[in-house]
Amino acid sequence: MGTEDRKQARPLKGTTRSLEGRTALITGAGTGIGRETALLLAEEGATVVLVGRRRQVLDEVAAAVVEAGGTAVTRPAHIEDAEEVRDLVSWTRGAAGPVDILVNNAGGAGRVGDVRWTGEDEWNAVMGVNLTAVYLLTQAVLPDMLERGGGSIVTISSMAALRPTLLGGAPYGAAKAGVRNFMAYLRNSYRDEGVRATCILPGAVDTPAHDTRAVPPGPEQRAAMVRPEDVARAVLLCASLPERTLIEELVIAPTVQGQR
Repeated sequence: MGTEDRKQARPLKGTTRSLEGRTALITGAGTGIGRETALLLAEEGATVVLVGRRRQVLDEVAAAVVEAGGTAVTRPAHIEDAEEVRDLVSWTRGAAGPVDILVNNAGGAGRVGDVRWTGEDEWNAVMGVNLTAVYLLTQAVLPDMLERGGGSIVTISSMAALRPTLLGGAPYGAAKAGVRNFMAYLRNSYRDEGVRATCILPGAVDTPAHDTRAVPPGPEQRAAMVRPEDVARAVLLCASLPERTLIEELVIAPTVQGQR
């Protein structure tokens, strides 16, 4: 499937779905939380725009969406690049319609935990995907949302925004705190114009990101973590509530305290 292909199955039968006719742009949509969010939002009737760096994994998610009866389009992009973000949002407007729901899910930590040895390149790279990309995407979709009278922006932050540790590293915690602050800014600025900005702060989530840790968690540790589909259900809740209702912030943590 090419970058501009639209995957669509026959409409599902049954009652009207909560996101029918909406367009949802999801970053980091190829795996983990992004993948599960795409499946859930599509199940509720949204056309999902799958964004990431690897076309193959995006195509696989799109195929799963279609198999379940939904509609998906894919667009590989580097979302920390302003020009690519502008092109992405413009293309989305033509391929799927203006963005009604923006899910800022893409992110990643650096490889160096101790700030004493964190290089400037690593700092900037982590800030780019976790913070700058959220600013660029929000700036790009806001005009359409304001013109149409509203929209939802849901950003996946992290418990590292509240309790930073060596595990995530200095730039990751700082960036996740930054997007939390940015979502508060958006709420204070645009909620009266119908734009809902939500920050979700998950604790430990069982995603492939843990595979690259110096000491990957074992099976028992992973079993106690939050699952990507748990966070996806929270995203769906935030995006599908009546427009009169806003979830400002949502903390999702493993029940077992040792996994936070």
